[in-house]
Amino acid sequence: MAVNGDLASVLDAVKSIVPTLRKNGREAEERRWIPEENITLLEEAGVFRMAVPRRFGGLDLPLADQTKVIAEIARGCPSTGWLTMVWVTSAWAATLYPDKAQEEIFAGGDTRVSIVFAPTGTLTPTDGGYLLNGTYRFNSGCRGAHWNFTAAVLEEADGSHREVMAIVPMDKMTIADDWHVSSGAGTGSSTTTAENVFVPAHHVVDYGEVMVCATGDRSNTGATGRNYGLLAFILAEVTAVFLGIAQGAYELFLERLPGRGITYTNWTDQKQHPLTQIQVATARNKIDAAEALSERWLEVLQRRADAGEQPTDEEKAIVRGQTAFATQLAKEAVDILFEASGGSVIQRSVDLQRFHRDIQGFALHALVQQAANLEVQGRILLGMDPDTDFL
Repeated sequence: MAVNGDLASVLDAVKSIVPTLRKNGREAEERRWIPEENITLLEEAGVFRMAVPRRFGGLDLPLADQTKVIAEIARGCPSTGWLTMVWVTSAWAATLYPDKAQEEIFAGGDTRVSIVFAPTGTLTPTDGGYLLNGTYRFNSGCRGAHWNFTAAVLEEADGSHREVMAIVPMDKMTIADDWHVSSGAGTGSSTTTAENVFVPAHHVVDYGEVMVCATGDRSNTGATGRNYGLLAFILAEVTAVFLGIAQGAYELFLERLPGRGITYTNWTDQKQHPLTQIQVATARNKIDAAEALSERWLEVLQRRADAGEQPTDEEKAIVRGQTAFATQLAKEAVDILFEASGGSVIQRSVDLQRFHRDIQGFALHALVQQAANLEVQGRILLGMDPDTDFL
């Protein structure tokens, strides 16, 4: 895909701030939230306008372009890359809502939206809308988001229930100071709580409609080139975070290598050892293989969007499996580089140890669990149905 002017300007700006993001990594971990400097720099670079429709002053970049930017950010700081992915994918998800809601969500131009998929809240009907009550754990980016997508169970007047997605202003929710973790500490993924928060009716969409991008009352439908399948879109950008972290770890390893010997041996230059050469080559190949695999699903998703079609269930299932496989390759590459770095790598002053811990933690996310995702892909490859609606 050709690099357009918008992508070039955003990507150049992001590349220039990678050293700052990396320098701020330890502070982000210690304060359990990224420095405001990171957010300001990303905002100035236009990052938070990538998925915003042009009619609201956004850049409306295609998916492949967005993944390039996210990977570059994660190369500088894993936590900042993860938060960017959350805010950008959720901003894109807001384009699936009625135009009236979009006008409110995108009024500020640069829009940061967080999301929690687990339906741990309830909505009860009231005049003009609903009242939301619920607690949402692992709410990544909540401390810097303007809006929050919350999954909830809607209790209808007839006693029936259905799962929906409600979007509410983040300042209507309370944020607990409970994010004490060993990985991704800078994401500030605290627990948020809603207590009788009013949600207007046009801010609530059926969960199934969001998943297949079939919501009504919105102008950006059809062959706009941006109507990707929701989960496939998210998984593509999640994978970009892993690829960026792996690339950053690779660079950090090479930076530390000159002048390093192998303790308790006669090797005074580690790079001369065949094992190190094999380790570096293996890590590089895993990263490159993951990047090459990503080109396949990005092409499929863009082709479908350009035609005004949703990916088929079979294609979505394959994307689930391939993205999980690619994230595993990226994690394995970082594992190799970490293990080749000697005992000094565990010092907190060494950035590589943070990249290693962060990718280990992010790899535990349910969306990228390799066994579950490969099972879905494998069923399709064997001519079976995917046996899940989460596509």
